[in-house]
Amino acid sequence: MTSIKHVGVVGAGRMGRGITEICARAGLHVTLCDVTEDRARAGLAGVADSLLKAEKRGAIAPGARAHALAGVSVSSDLARLAGADLVIEAAVEDEPAKTALFRQLDEVADPAAVLAGNTSSVPVARLAAATRRPEAVIGLHFFNPVPVMPLVEVIPSLQTSKATELRVLAFVDEILGKRAIVTQDRAGFVVNSLLIPYLLAAVRMVGSGMATAEDIDKGMTAGCAHPMGPLRLADMIGLDTVAAMGEALYEEYRQPLYAPPPLLRRMVESGLLGRKSGEGFFSYRAA
Repeated sequence: MTSIKHVGVVGAGRMGRGITEICARAGLHVTLCDVTEDRARAGLAGVADSLLKAEKRGAIAPGARAHALAGVSVSSDLARLAGADLVIEAAVEDEPAKTALFRQLDEVADPAAVLAGNTSSVPVARLAAATRRPEAVIGLHFFNPVPVMPLVEVIPSLQTSKATELRVLAFVDEILGKRAIVTQDRAGFVVNSLLIPYLLAAVRMVGSGMATAEDIDKGMTAGCAHPMGPLRLADMIGLDTVAAMGEALYEEYRQPLYAPPPLLRRMVESGLLGRKSGEGFFSYRAA
């Protein structure tokens, strides 16, 4: 079941870098692809920096960084993924872009390879429908930061074969050492179906004037022992991402608790995206 030795990762952003790192640390050969060679190389530099930090804090053994990096190659040519046993898509959370990518991956990947989507909102069935191998397409939803967070959601579609599901579960549990949970192919899966309504409820509280962002977050950290308040967490995820996930959940279920509130929409339209833009419900700009 663990016959996965070569992993392709498509997308050298934060999630792609994290997935590349944990696969390389597990001793796998990884091919990291992005639309340009420069972006792929920048992704590899990010992996190297993360491994250096892990080495300095003792999270990996001395010499493990060099060994892991030796197993990573980069390219802008998807044809380089032809030898991969598993290809993990970590591209932008945009359904047309993802389905177009899966159509390309179906052409270049080995016929026996598994194609996995690291999506938080796009139904796996739609990704599978873009290929001629729906039985070999599955969702693998990692959490940020990937090297630290232990959970991976495994999402088989209605057409995913049991052999594919078991192969991927063995990969997550036995090779990566992560904790896998299996969920149905519904928008949001398990974690975001619970998390997003919670975050949106906090935004509605701010919008209604019920309490300040500071006091709402203090209520959940000091009153419920959460490690981070909902609004600071929304800022960390990215308010545009939170809004997009809310839209996807609302489209799927048509329940009001999933609809992004007006305040969140206005903040996204104004470029107040949270930590990534320097301003959100809190300020992250240097004093």
